Amino acid sequence: MGRKIGSRLRCDNAHNNHRYMPKSATIPGGRLIEVEAAAALAQLRNFRAAAADVGLSPTAFSRTIATLESRLGVQLFARTTRSVALTSAGERFLARAQPALRDLHIAMTDATDARDEPRGTLRLTCALGAARRVLEPILLAFLGAFPEMSIDLVTDARLTDIVAAEFDAGFRIGGAVPRDMAKVPIGPDLRSAVVAAPKVTDIQEIPRDPRDLINLPCIRYRRATGAIYAWEFTYGNDRCAIDVPGALTVDDAGLAQQAALAGAGYAYLARWNVEEDIAAGRLVSVLEEWFPVEPGLCLYYPQGRHPSAGLRALITFAGKGLF
Repeated sequence: MGRKIGSRLRCDNAHNNHRYMPKSATIPGGRLIEVEAAAALAQLRNFRAAAADVGLSPTAFSRTIATLESRLGVQLFARTTRSVALTSAGERFLARAQPALRDLHIAMTDATDARDEPRGTLRLTCALGAARRVLEPILLAFLGAFPEMSIDLVTDARLTDIVAAEFDAGFRIGGAVPRDMAKVPIGPDLRSAVVAAPKVTDIQEIPRDPRDLINLPCIRYRRATGAIYAWEFTYGNDRCAIDVPGALTVDDAGLAQQAALAGAGYAYLARWNVEEDIAAGRLVSVLEEWFPVEPGLCLYYPQGRHPSAGLRALITFAGKGLF
């Protein structure tokens, strides 16, 4: 895909629009970078981070923003020593400029895709647990097979809008993929598990029903939204969600697994994360009949958009799966 262009440029009826653009609004020479810089600063709200995002030094970036504001004759950003925010004029400007930058980005990607060999950068998003799952068997293997490709992997537990955030694709559990996205299954079906260390199960009665967990020590999980996850169970027509008690709350599945191994209580985890620990006797799995099979990991990407050569190569490569 090449270096990303920032946000996006959309010009419906471009020929007619150009007739009404003042000469200073055309984008020869360095003026495109000014729009890219403004889009990056609006997204990141930090001068240093935005400067790095578009490949400029902080000094050059500040000068670029100032030049754009001077050219337009309006202040796009309100700056303090602690924050950066869009002014109303900046919001109006970027509401028109960002879609245009996106279309320009797509046009440039389509043009470079005429090359036979996939090359450039793919921006991918997934949760940290999924990243650990796909890193070696898919992503590193893909980079080895396509030396002209590079990957920018961003982990985020939240379900990111990959179009708005300018990601090429993402990895998620099949049931969490938005309906307007194309998806390719890459791994086996998923089951959850409730596990605890033998030091916990040996001294307390093992739960036979999910509701028994109310009286047992558990490791609670906080979602990216800030809400505490209620453990979900299904057995035939019996469905329940238990807000389990516990002295420890974490926001990472790896930490929950580590705490369970240390004997802090029961943890609710993806079974693939704890399969080896169960087999080795380090963890005991309970309530197994309460976890039906669900769709596993998928690679997903925007439907209806022509994928770049690099993304097409990843789709084919990842489609071989983790089986």
